[in-house]
Amino acid sequence: MKKIYLFLMLIAATMLQPSLANEPDSAWVFSYATTKNRGGNGLHYAWSIDRENWQGIGPEFRFLFSDFGTWGAQKRMLTPVVFQDQQGEWHAIWSLNEEVGQFAHAQTADLYTWDSQDYPYVMDEDNVLLPEVSFQPNENNYMITWLSEFEDEKKIYKTTTTDFKNYTPTTEGTTGDRLNSREEVLIDGEKQLGTVSKVSWKLIDGLIKFYELNQYKEILRSERLTDDASRFADLEPLTAEITAIPENSKAISNMLIGIFFEDINYAADGGLYAELVQNRGFEYKLSDTKGRDKSWDSKKAWNFTGAETGFVMDTISPVHPNQKHYALLTISQVGEALENEGFDGIALKKGDQYNFAVFARGLDGTKGKLLVRLVDESGKVYAEGSTKSVGADWKKLELTLTAKEAIEDARLQVIPQFTGKVALDLVSLFPQKTFNNRKNGLCTDLAEAIAELHPRFVRFPGGCVAHGDGLDNIYRWKNTIGPLETRKPDRNIWNYHQSMGLGYFEYFQFCEDIGAEPLPVIAAGVPCQNSSCGGHGQQGGIPMCDMDDYVQDVLDLIEWANGDKNSEWGKLRAQAGHPEPFNLKYIGIGNEDLITDIFKERFEMIFKAVREKHPEISVIGTVGPFSEGTDYRVGWDFATELNVPMVDEHYYQPPGWYLNNQDYYDRYDRSKSKVYLGEYATHIPGRKLNMETALCDALHLINVERNADVVSMTSYAPLLAKHGHTQWNPDLIYFNNTEVFPTTDYYVQVLFGQNAGDEYIASQINLSDNKKDVKKRVASSLVRDSKTGDYILKLANLLPVSVDAKIKLADLPVAEGEGVLTLLQGEPTDESARPENRTILVAPEFEFEVPAYSFSVIRMKPKE
Repeated sequence: MKKIYLFLMLIAATMLQPSLANEPDSAWVFSYATTKNRGGNGLHYAWSIDRENWQGIGPEFRFLFSDFGTWGAQKRMLTPVVFQDQQGEWHAIWSLNEEVGQFAHAQTADLYTWDSQDYPYVMDEDNVLLPEVSFQPNENNYMITWLSEFEDEKKIYKTTTTDFKNYTPTTEGTTGDRLNSREEVLIDGEKQLGTVSKVSWKLIDGLIKFYELNQYKEILRSERLTDDASRFADLEPLTAEITAIPENSKAISNMLIGIFFEDINYAADGGLYAELVQNRGFEYKLSDTKGRDKSWDSKKAWNFTGAETGFVMDTISPVHPNQKHYALLTISQVGEALENEGFDGIALKKGDQYNFAVFARGLDGTKGKLLVRLVDESGKVYAEGSTKSVGADWKKLELTLTAKEAIEDARLQVIPQFTGKVALDLVSLFPQKTFNNRKNGLCTDLAEAIAELHPRFVRFPGGCVAHGDGLDNIYRWKNTIGPLETRKPDRNIWNYHQSMGLGYFEYFQFCEDIGAEPLPVIAAGVPCQNSSCGGHGQQGGIPMCDMDDYVQDVLDLIEWANGDKNSEWGKLRAQAGHPEPFNLKYIGIGNEDLITDIFKERFEMIFKAVREKHPEISVIGTVGPFSEGTDYRVGWDFATELNVPMVDEHYYQPPGWYLNNQDYYDRYDRSKSKVYLGEYATHIPGRKLNMETALCDALHLINVERNADVVSMTSYAPLLAKHGHTQWNPDLIYFNNTEVFPTTDYYVQVLFGQNAGDEYIASQINLSDNKKDVKKRVASSLVRDSKTGDYILKLANLLPVSVDAKIKLADLPVAEGEGVLTLLQGEPTDESARPENRTILVAPEFEFEVPAYSFSVIRMKPKE
């Protein structure tokens, strides 16, 4: 461990060391990308004094990463060329792959702080390979040439530009247009192909220091609580004084803790949405899974006990055009049944009632009732009932079933009591006991677990789900309201199906039920930056000729939520059962977007329209998917330029980041946009949640709470995951059909949500051991809840020893007597730790032993 600290000191000293007098004025820099990982490793540099002996910076450290297309398959950088323009700015142009008629471009002043990338189309059909750039002084422009291969034929093409934003039409070039400027050099024993430029030593020195700084950050990020046995082998129990400084109090956000709901990991259908029938509308299709699940079609989760030809799909005269498919059964003898397996079975509780519904119509004069049963694998009946008779037209048939016994994996049977042909659609089974007994409602235990968080807001319908996998998959709120038979299902970006049964009305209603503000997030006119359908990444923004209609959709959403019940869209809300406005205050535009010109143009159009028509609505923008880098930097500049009220930050970090970035928000400019920390979590190898991750979450939220004058909202992500259907780990709450499994990190969110304040009171910690690595592991936050008058002290101890703390609350009017302590503690690897409550004696000055590896919340009453 001492060796690591010495290494850190050495790196820090190197970064601060001034340039030596004997360094050269200039040298050579070599820019290249390897073919490793299919060209996915990005831009690298090496330097040389004599242009013969080359020193890799890294080696193979990534100074620029191609952000084109979907993760894995498309984010490639092939044969980059790096050059300096006539104004001294540097540019990189590279080939993206062997298929597309685009190249990539990015610009920088220092070879490591890059601006946004763009990917101009220069070929209609052919590809772009080995691009090169040359300045043409007579025309005062830059000529870009490339090779293109089509049907085993190679040709040269070219275009020109003056600003690397606008390009002349592509024409065929000649060999004379090509510079053939790439060189092959030897780096660390391997030959690499790239471009060589002569630069000042100061520029190379900047590259070296940038690399060293990143190495230093990575070492800090790698710090783990699981290494504490060696790190703190000689550490004895500590004493501390924690002193309140009331004169430094400040108002903070009372909206700090919220939730982010996304339909990922089967969070909606098969999860929070209480529908028990899978594929109830027969709308599953192979493309939902991108062809990965060959069984994923209209018959998924269904089985017919009669002849194979007796169960087919039809699309003629459906219930509604948005529900195109329905089951057409040919019953040859009474007793043949259509069965649904549910989502991993259908769980029933003894004595509970379940609402069955189906749209049905008889063909060719067929009439009769439907017998409905819930059975086990052997056919044992757990509930049954009969509907009214089917008729010649589509008719919704309903009945109530009562479970005789409990079972975890029942299946639904629909048994026509007649022979002939019958059409069925939207076959549904709902528990009557939904959250708040809402029709078309939510699963009680999951909704209650969410409500326990006391969230001040709910962000929905998701992150990547909101802006979708390509333009055709952008989440359209209008498809999710109204009667279920009119809603339009869609493919989920996480490669399954969204029935839209859990739609915007249900989201808003849930917010109202738990006292949370609704925060819908809409696409900023661009799809997910990692889209794999309908183009490559975010390059296919909604055509500008269609943007007026899209903007109107956003304005219609606000009217639907807040408009009078007699307004065009408010009337639809009223018809759904909510005549009073939902009082929408916030709307998010965009999610983790690349801050490109394509994004900016569309975001600004939406933002200005909302601000002009609805100045009462706070718009939340986006600054990309990371806590640093191009999109973060450019996104903040753009938000500042437009005066966006709040921006959405996302980052998933290891424990070391939270330990070593506790001043992250201390240095934010309070005059700029407020912050919504919309997605964050502590990630460790294996993506588990335990006391290490929980304590790092708590540490970060303590530091966020100190900065809640600028950080207005936070939400852990993702929220839900169903066992056996998880695309992403870790998640706050896991579940199956019968149980909910809260995590350690969930309880941290509960403790902050249930112990929030709106006034922050500064405090100071003086530890008996003043070493930095010890001090950063103990943190406190003192807030006051103006509604109750209570004072709430939060204490995090991320050390393997206890801290005997003397709490000094100065002149705060804290009542002497019993306070409530909630304590979460355990070893870093403990995944089952749960908070415990007890009373302790408190006073304006009292003592409390903060256990090792613990998070404590002490709630104190004010003097009467």
